[in-house]
Amino acid sequence: MLDFNSTSSLSGQITTLVDAGMQAKARQQERRAYLGASRLGVACERALQFEYAAAPVDPGKEFPGRILRIFERGHDNEAQMVNWLRLAGFDLRTHGRDGQQLGFTLLDGRLQGHIDGVLVAGPEGFAYPALWESKCLNAKSWRDLEKRHLAVAKPVYAAQVAIYQAYLQLHEQPALFTAVNADTMEIYAELVPFDAALAQRMSDRAVKVITATDAGEQLPRMTTDPAHVECRLCAWADRCWRQP
Repeated sequence: MLDFNSTSSLSGQITTLVDAGMQAKARQQERRAYLGASRLGVACERALQFEYAAAPVDPGKEFPGRILRIFERGHDNEAQMVNWLRLAGFDLRTHGRDGQQLGFTLLDGRLQGHIDGVLVAGPEGFAYPALWESKCLNAKSWRDLEKRHLAVAKPVYAAQVAIYQAYLQLHEQPALFTAVNADTMEIYAELVPFDAALAQRMSDRAVKVITATDAGEQLPRMTTDPAHVECRLCAWADRCWRQP
């Protein structure tokens, strides 16, 4: 029997219940039937294939409740950042006239991207219209971003910005990328000029992944070492290494 006078036991009980509820909710969510443009910059093209095909993850590789809570915190923070930027005087649009999140659909719906927003006007010193993308990061990751900047510290996010700028014709002005330190609530901001070469590589990669997957062809792994950190973190590592 649980000792409800014990703080640790009660905390564990509540955490277990919350985790189970969040994981059940996640399992009920419909898997997306398209390749997300925000994912094109990940290290391994074969992992992208598994993701695009909605392949079941390896046993025990479902996101735990703690990670699902972190994802939810990120969504909440994005809404907060929208409000903060508007309070700062920016005319920030996040949805179209139809009420849908701004984005694009290509290749008969098999490639889709949904952006955080577009800055259409605002304080002097900024160029408009400009893509806006935002993240919420832990302190260590935030400090690394502040030190090394987007292209080096967060190449997946950099690729996301470039492909969004290209497909939404927002390449003439630098994008505004913001990140909030989840521990201190400090805001990092960076103006990101359009990287046409990166956008082209990501566009080519999208076609490559979709075409190969639809044809039943397996793209090469990013490494020959199953102990590589990317493989150890991959949700499809067991499935991947059982195949040629």
